[in-house]
Amino acid sequence: MKALVLAGGAGTRLRPITHTSAKQLVPVANKPVLFYGLEAVAAAGIRETGIVVGDTQAEIEAAVGDGSAFGLQVTYLRQSAPLGLAHAVAIARDFLGEDDFVMYLGDNFIVGGINGLVDRFAHDRPAAQIMLTPVADPRQFGVAELDSTGRVIGLEEKPRQPKSDLALVGVYLFTAAIHEAVAELKPSGRGELEITDAIQWLIDAGQRVESTLVTGYWKDTGNVTDMLEVNRLVLESLDTRVEGTVDAESELIGRVVVEEGAVVERSRIVGPAIVGAGARVCGSYIGPFTSIAGGCSISHSEIEYSIVLPRASISGVGRIEASLIGHDVEVTRAPATPRAHRLVLGDHSKVQISC
Repeated sequence: MKALVLAGGAGTRLRPITHTSAKQLVPVANKPVLFYGLEAVAAAGIRETGIVVGDTQAEIEAAVGDGSAFGLQVTYLRQSAPLGLAHAVAIARDFLGEDDFVMYLGDNFIVGGINGLVDRFAHDRPAAQIMLTPVADPRQFGVAELDSTGRVIGLEEKPRQPKSDLALVGVYLFTAAIHEAVAELKPSGRGELEITDAIQWLIDAGQRVESTLVTGYWKDTGNVTDMLEVNRLVLESLDTRVEGTVDAESELIGRVVVEEGAVVERSRIVGPAIVGAGARVCGSYIGPFTSIAGGCSISHSEIEYSIVLPRASISGVGRIEASLIGHDVEVTRAPATPRAHRLVLGDHSKVQISC
């Protein structure tokens, strides 16, 4: 079995961060979201992995390399434009050959991995196997309709009137039968080749399509709210680890990670939280569910339930919460004093905040 990991989307819902960075590389607990997916693929025993890339190809390649750090053999597949999930399968046709494969959306996060899903597929070998989860607003997703036995009988992409509340999770397993279906597709009203249409083609052709309900946690990290929620979830599993320097005037409470080279001075950190390698925290409060990436500087400020990307600087700010702060951002003091600030800042931004 091979893997096809999609990392070519534009990430419009995470702008301005994604104006200059790949959405799949935005970190969760100081590790890019994409890496969790690659680790799940490797843990399932899959080695040959194609990564579909777009305009951020150079950044993805620099982060992942040849895949050996994950135990994978990676091939990069260039997609000229984000023309749909089925289009990604089409451009990967030569790489996939006649092998079964798992398609994993690189900005999705699934607790518990995909081992059980892969094992079930290998045993039963339907033409396609999908993962489903109940959602509050299925109109935002691909939606599955099941019969009384639980067999998939219909799929629709972002329907106005959903026939169920079961949304497709961003992990799919296919035999080579999917290639014939993809070859028959026409662009949808969105101008894309929809994977839901391809799977529907299999159903209409009498092919067996099975589904599995997600029993663990799943999130599409395509927006700031979901990214912060996933960060919270991952930080919940932290074990305390202090490899950097923490002075006697500082206090670490709960599960806190201070990575090698980080310095904490005259500060209070309440976990779960992580301070990345080479970061400096001085005279500050770091609250729960906060990830401070490597090379950051936090001085005389308060921040919690937030993600701060590498080399950002926050100085003299009364309080920041529920924020995603980009690479090399500078946040400083300005007149007036709101009680809290909610920020989504692009890389290299410079912001003045009242304190």
